[in-house]
Amino acid sequence: MAASVRDVAARAGVSVGTVSNVLNSPGKVAAATAERVLAAIDDLGFVRNDAARQLRVGRSSSIGLVVLDVRNPFFTDVARGVEERAAAEGLSVLLANSDERGDREAAHLALFEEQRVRGILISPVEEVLPQLQGLRNRGIPSVFVDRLASTPGWSSVSVDDVRGGRDAAEHLLARGRRRLLFVGGPLDLRQVQDRLEGARAAVAQVEEARLDVLPVAGLTMAQGVAAGRRILALGADLHTRSDAVVAGNDLIALGVLQGVAINGGIRVPEDLAIVGYDDIDFAAAAAVPITSIRQPRERMGALALELLLEQLDGKESRQIVLQPELVVRASSG
Repeated sequence: MAASVRDVAARAGVSVGTVSNVLNSPGKVAAATAERVLAAIDDLGFVRNDAARQLRVGRSSSIGLVVLDVRNPFFTDVARGVEERAAAEGLSVLLANSDERGDREAAHLALFEEQRVRGILISPVEEVLPQLQGLRNRGIPSVFVDRLASTPGWSSVSVDDVRGGRDAAEHLLARGRRRLLFVGGPLDLRQVQDRLEGARAAVAQVEEARLDVLPVAGLTMAQGVAAGRRILALGADLHTRSDAVVAGNDLIALGVLQGVAINGGIRVPEDLAIVGYDDIDFAAAAAVPITSIRQPRERMGALALELLLEQLDGKESRQIVLQPELVVRASSG
């Protein structure tokens, strides 16, 4: 049986309250007494039940982070930024993966409330404001990550995805490409909508250019490979087939590269130029290094945690919009 606080107190010859002070407010205990208590803890192998302590005080030292897809290195980097900033504040991070599913997202939020987290950071799948408002009413604030908060009174940190999509398309147009194809999805995901909007705005400025859309079920490499095979199925006529891809993210771009170049023999960038989004590490390491729209991923995570701390301190909400950066590599010529 695990040792209890009472066992530690008996071994050290002190009260339970003294043991509690050593664990939570060591400055209140004389050095010699604290030394006896710590020796007893070591002898008995006592491990404090932090969950029970949190239930007593009604406040946790954890914050919840809900991401769209934990397999995507973009969100791994965001989580790292959150964790490093949280560690500096003595907070731990509980990571949850919605897998781009609204039901999982709702379940994770409910679980975080049961865990009495201090606050929640979320990259939402769908409209979650009513559930987040309920959490806020019960003392759990939240901050949007990788999504601009469009409702007043809510904090968020995001990247200007409309500009990012525009920069990607303008880069391809400047390289002489005219038959652009946007590959991304689901199309009801706000980030995908904004990137597509930006690409359309750029193409609309060039009279002879066009932009087709190839929707995919998710922003994964497997969906990119499937999209590459669909591009191949459209035929080899370079006068009708797309000559450039604006990908919804780097995983899609890498999948398209594999689908067309490795499986079908289409040359990248000679026959088909590709621009991705996020600038994950794998983009630069691809067989044909991928041109990408870079997002400051770790900074985004750190800023999101900073905004959550502001909410916990009762400060006004803020919306931070970071700017993307085009990183040119071989895939776009």
